[in-house]
Amino acid sequence: MTATGGAVVGRFRPAADDIPLDIPRDPAREAAERELSKPIYHENDPNLLERGLDRFWEWIGGLFDSASGASPGGVLGLVAVVLVVLAVTGALWWRLGTPRRAVTTADSLFDDGPRTAGEHRAAASRHASAGRWNQAVQERMRAIVRSLEERTLLDPRPGRTADEAAAEAGRTLPAHADELRSAARAFDDITYGGRTADEPAYRRIEELDASLERTKPTLDSAFAGAAE
Repeated sequence: MTATGGAVVGRFRPAADDIPLDIPRDPAREAAERELSKPIYHENDPNLLERGLDRFWEWIGGLFDSASGASPGGVLGLVAVVLVVLAVTGALWWRLGTPRRAVTTADSLFDDGPRTAGEHRAAASRHASAGRWNQAVQERMRAIVRSLEERTLLDPRPGRTADEAAAEAGRTLPAHADELRSAARAFDDITYGGRTADEPAYRRIEELDASLERTKPTLDSAFAGAAE
C-alpha cells in the first residue's frame, strides 16, 4: 500500500475464490455429455416404438402436405379425390367380388407340368396310403387319361377337361364309357364342387384304371375315335 498526495492507494489482489475458472472447451463438452447421459434426464423420453411411430406420422403428414399442395382445392380437394377413389373401389369390389387367383386353363385336367401315367399312379398310391382320398382320386384320374394318351387312344391336348377326356375315351372304348363318365364326374365334384372323396370312390377309379390297362380296343372303335 502506498500514499500519494495524502491519499492512500492500495493495490489489491482478488481473493483466490474470485479467480474465474477457465476450463478447456473439449473437456467441458465431454463433461456435459456425461452429465446429460444420466438416466435421470431421460425418464420421460419416448421409447423406440413411440419414436418410430412419431417418425412414421411425420412422414405421412409430409406426404399429405405435398399432395394437398399439388391437388386443386388444397386439402379439401385432396379429401374429395380420396373419397371418390374409395367409392369407385367399393363399387368395383361389390360388383366383381373378391379377386381370385387366375387359373391358366379353366377346368383343365392337368394343372402342372407333363408327367407320365406311371408318375401319376405313384402319386395316387402315396396319397391313398396317407388317407388323402381327394388327391388320390385326382391323380388316378390323371393317370387314366395320360395312359390313354400314351397308348395313342387319345390325342394329347393341353387344356382338356376330365369330361372331355371321358367322352372321347368312351367313343374309343364304349364298354367303359359309363365308368369313364362316372370317374370324370367324381374328379369334377372333388376338384371344383367342394366334395370329399372316400376310399370306395378311389378304389372304383383304381379298378377302372387297371381294367382299361387290360382292355384292347377293336379296330373299328379305334378308327371311329380317330375320325371324330
